[in-house]
Amino acid sequence: MLKLVKTSFVVSAISIAFSGFVYADINADLQNICTIVKADDKDELRKKMKKVESDHKLKLQDYYSGISCGGESLIRTAMLSNAIESGTLMIKKMPKNQLTAPEADGKTLSDWVSEKGLTSSQIAVELNARI
Repeated sequence: MLKLVKTSFVVSAISIAFSGFVYADINADLQNICTIVKADDKDELRKKMKKVESDHKLKLQDYYSGISCGGESLIRTAMLSNAIESGTLMIKKMPKNQLTAPEADGKTLSDWVSEKGLTSSQIAVELNARI
């Protein structure tokens, strides 16, 4: 009986320790995503998204709202940086309901685009076609 309790305790301790490493890895994996988006490196962005999905079982929609690039979301950052390929890739990967939902500042992407005067942007055109 005592051996069973000790084994359970060891397994629990290892599980807790391992879960801490998983969270550290996701932060490390997403560390330079803003730079990739700003540089409009679609291939690198696709690789990063695939790595996060395979390593952590997370899709873009799962971590999108938790990332801020200078106070802006990833798609907004792409628009401000004229990163057409990265922006359109993210719009295609996001579910429609999340594209129409308010972001951290309470504005939807469409409202923000209109406010900033970016309606003629290729990314905005892709956004409007998607929603």
